[in-house]
Amino acid sequence: MWTDRKGNRAGYLLALVLALCVLPQAWAQTGITAHQALVAQAQRWLKPAVAAAQAASEQPLRMSYRVGQPDRRLRLAACSRIEAYLPAGSRLWGRSRLGVRCTDGLARWNVFVPFTVTAMGPAWVVRRPVAAGSQLGTVDLMQAEVDWAADADPVLADPAQWLGQLATRPLALGQVLRQRMVRAAQVFQPGAQVRVLAQGEGYEISADALAMTPGVIGQPARVRMQNGRVLSGRVLDARTVKLDI
Repeated sequence: MWTDRKGNRAGYLLALVLALCVLPQAWAQTGITAHQALVAQAQRWLKPAVAAAQAASEQPLRMSYRVGQPDRRLRLAACSRIEAYLPAGSRLWGRSRLGVRCTDGLARWNVFVPFTVTAMGPAWVVRRPVAAGSQLGTVDLMQAEVDWAADADPVLADPAQWLGQLATRPLALGQVLRQRMVRAAQVFQPGAQVRVLAQGEGYEISADALAMTPGVIGQPARVRMQNGRVLSGRVLDARTVKLDI
């Protein structure tokens, strides 16, 4: 059996019953149920939070939210002050949950209220089925209005992020193009002749070199210069490696 710090088992059980079974008096007097109070508190917290997230977004997204229903089996003790908060690991994106807790009442409690955030904006969607490993071009995709928050995987809004990339899996008609759906294409093999580019404030130097590793656009690669020195850089295109200096 559980007891409180003074061994008062009866007192502990009374508090537990109150926490689980008592309809909040303050809510009952105003005609508001505990569930309605939880939803209202979640809405009050989410409205400014979602507005701030939309204002801070770098993309032209129209964000909105919908609060779901708490577990109907919940019975909560009377509470004169409740507050909402975003639990650690949760975010204002897609399906998530908001914590609502009693900070001033006969018994402290903490529950979770489900909510969904949508973020509508332009994105690229698959125009026709694409086989895994195929290189993506403008004929494969078209722009459409979609919910960016429907999936946690980031949307690829800029064509430079996917044009010429390879599909990592089969893509179906209407799918929103997201980060994990593409990978960079290999543009040269080890042993290929490449151009090495070094840039700095007020200067630009280029020279021929030999690739020592495969070249994938945007990824690091090593090259051997004509003097035998081995350097590292990032692949810009099918022939160019920009040195890390």
